[in-house]
Amino acid sequence: MKIIDFSTYSSIKIGPKVQVKIINNIQDYSEFAIIGGANNLLVSPTPPKLAMLGKKFDFIEEKDGFLYIGGATPSGKILSYARRRDIANFELMQKLPGTLGGMMRMNAGLKQWEIFNHLIAIKTGIGWIKKSDIVHGYRYANIKGTIYEAKFQIKNGFDFELLEMFKKLRDNQPNFPSAGSCFKNPKGNFAGKLLDESGLKGFKIGNMALSSSHANFLINLGGGTYKDAIAVIQEAKNRVFEKCNINLELEIKALIG
Repeated sequence: MKIIDFSTYSSIKIGPKVQVKIINNIQDYSEFAIIGGANNLLVSPTPPKLAMLGKKFDFIEEKDGFLYIGGATPSGKILSYARRRDIANFELMQKLPGTLGGMMRMNAGLKQWEIFNHLIAIKTGIGWIKKSDIVHGYRYANIKGTIYEAKFQIKNGFDFELLEMFKKLRDNQPNFPSAGSCFKNPKGNFAGKLLDESGLKGFKIGNMALSSSHANFLINLGGGTYKDAIAVIQEAKNRVFEKCNINLELEIKALIG
């Protein structure tokens, strides 16, 4: 077990101090909510039982012409490895925080570049599952169980122009603690645009706000609380539904016991 203070550990800087189980063996952890780098998490004052992968699952290795990456491996480590080895298709990890397991869980990426694009299979407690057997789409992957490892294609040709593009796009994101994009983009539309049109850019409750520069970023202005974060989220959903008749879906994951 390890005590984690989510008010400092999570990217949005909200949450209690909680005992978290460290996973070093493959077995059934269905009673736990698995956290990674807590970069898209909003942890309530009363969270469920939590667990995270230990160092055993932080690895990158090339074998039989494929790349195997552990679920606890940070995005920065993966990007550095790909750059050194001239391996393409990991440029999207530029300034994308988190660990591989969390990125697989939500099919992380930017625009059409997604982590699933060059995936071959993932390993959970029941063994290897082919990508073709996983229902997935934009910011979504239906994966049951803990993600211990993933297998990717190896293609040479690391693209430095693409790397710079990702850097510029993410440099435009708000410079406050946040959990990334708050809502998923509805089909054929953009959550940020809908929020802006609904008068929500800069909307604030307590010290939680929707950014005045990018309305789809829920930001912590300093000392923000879980209660205020949820209030901002609910008000945003209500206003967008009233004005646009669109029900926004959360991209942030709220952990409630």
